Amino acid sequence: MGANLRLVGAPSLSLDSDELARDYERISATRQFQSGQRLVADLGIMPGEHVLDLGCGTGLLAEHIAEIVGPQGRVVGVDPLPLRIELARSKRRPNLSFEVGDAYDLDMLQDSSFDVVVMNAVFHWFPEKTRPLLECARVLRPDGRVGIGTVLKGHRTRIHQIASKVLAEPPFDRFPRPRAQLVFPVDPEEMRAFFEITGFSPSLIEVRESTRMWPSPEAAIRFSEASSFGNFLGHLPTELRSRARTTIRLRLQNLMTADGIVHHGQRLVATAIRK
Repeated sequence: MGANLRLVGAPSLSLDSDELARDYERISATRQFQSGQRLVADLGIMPGEHVLDLGCGTGLLAEHIAEIVGPQGRVVGVDPLPLRIELARSKRRPNLSFEVGDAYDLDMLQDSSFDVVVMNAVFHWFPEKTRPLLECARVLRPDGRVGIGTVLKGHRTRIHQIASKVLAEPPFDRFPRPRAQLVFPVDPEEMRAFFEITGFSPSLIEVRESTRMWPSPEAAIRFSEASSFGNFLGHLPTELRSRARTTIRLRLQNLMTADGIVHHGQRLVATAIRK
């Protein structure tokens, strides 16, 4: 994401750690990976195809896609976080490789070299949306497909609502984020417009509901930190982060049921064909 880091409010890539990367690998297996599998099914990825997994994280979905495309296919995973690519590379095989790279500049990839681009749980991290989509259009063959699963604009979980309230209180309010919200989500009409101005014809744009459970407040907080590569509380001075975690954890305790914390989510899923 190198180029977008200079934009106000863009997430930092310097807050990730080995521990957060390994937490993400473990927790995302029952979250982002599962929604990514459905996105792959929506795209109809077939044996022999060449696929780019842009924002691949630790490579779970890329590994799944490599099994689908088989030995005649090829999968390349690209992510800006070196520690996550390091974990992903443990999954390498003859038809699967990983690179540290920037969605705003994919010069290491040739024009018209892929049949499909997958962006699962990454599009909402881009402050500026057109450049990554233009790069996708460049590396896709004519009639190639792109699939995006992302945060829906206007939807905020109870967990993030509580965290925002805590961070607006003393002493945390003395260290505000550049933007109130970490991500840059879009709604269906905006997604359609972004496709059309970057050379794509939309084939699917829909909002999907999901319900998941967190076993404890600690688990919810840890996932928020791991999935944001440290940005959830990373704007606070080190000495205040532990205090913020404790305060958020106590507030989240009020959401606990016998099964844990119920997480109701909404996700925007979109696919398109390169014109």
